[in-house]
Amino acid sequence: MRKNKLMLVIFVIFSFASVTKADENLFGYVRGAEPLPDGSWELYQVTTQRNDKGQGKYTAIDSETEAEYGVTDKFTVAGSFSMQSIDTSGVYIDGYLPKDEKYSLRPSGLGVAMKYNFLSPAKDDIGVASYLKLEYSWLDPHSGQEKDTTSLKLLGIVQKYYLEGEMIWSTNFGVETTYAHRKEVDDLPEDFDWPEDPEMEIEAIVGTGLSYRFKPKWFIGGETMFETEYETEIGQERWTVFVGPSLHYGSEKWWSTLTYFEQARGGREKVLECGENFVV
Repeated sequence: MRKNKLMLVIFVIFSFASVTKADENLFGYVRGAEPLPDGSWELYQVTTQRNDKGQGKYTAIDSETEAEYGVTDKFTVAGSFSMQSIDTSGVYIDGYLPKDEKYSLRPSGLGVAMKYNFLSPAKDDIGVASYLKLEYSWLDPHSGQEKDTTSLKLLGIVQKYYLEGEMIWSTNFGVETTYAHRKEVDDLPEDFDWPEDPEMEIEAIVGTGLSYRFKPKWFIGGETMFETEYETEIGQERWTVFVGPSLHYGSEKWWSTLTYFEQARGGREKVLECGENFVV
């Protein structure tokens, strides 16, 4: 059995706001419960790099630009525009990676999101919020091929401050439902499995992170995420556990977060043309 050695994700976030911010993302993936203040806005640029499938060559870059607005002190809305690039060769997996592909950044999706804060971690003993995002994309982030995908993600968020705010813990849990339809791919081998029928997927998500302010404006921490995905025809399609450190810097007008995420565990198995097993 050949496992993929590593899946690296570098997550960088920059934001600019018209007033002092509450919704600073201390982590790359785990979200916080605080909303933006009433009437304030932020602009995010999120860049993710994904590498390595254990053999061959695989590098992909995801870019998401998001504008977020505080409708009230408890309710925040956002809109996003996504792009992606991919460079892959020598990796062929039935139903997943059909052929070599290479292109630079191109538009790939649109999204709208909202967050409602029930309890504030700064004002109450613990913070509680819900997050909802609807997203449509027309490129598959894994293979780079054309694929119409509509996803709806619902998260519960719990956040707690310790040591007068110097240490912050946050946990997310929820589900993402997806309707996807692959487009035809030309020049595939006759026995290659590339289903073009519409499919439904549901994904369970659990993540948690802890961050500590070690000097003014600087936080260091770690986060982990578990995801498991079930698909119409085959049941459980994959499961993954990611873990990694996060470094955050926040000034009065802007902030940035850098996260290095490694796939620590994962499954299930797919079969390559060469006959070796491969865990995606």
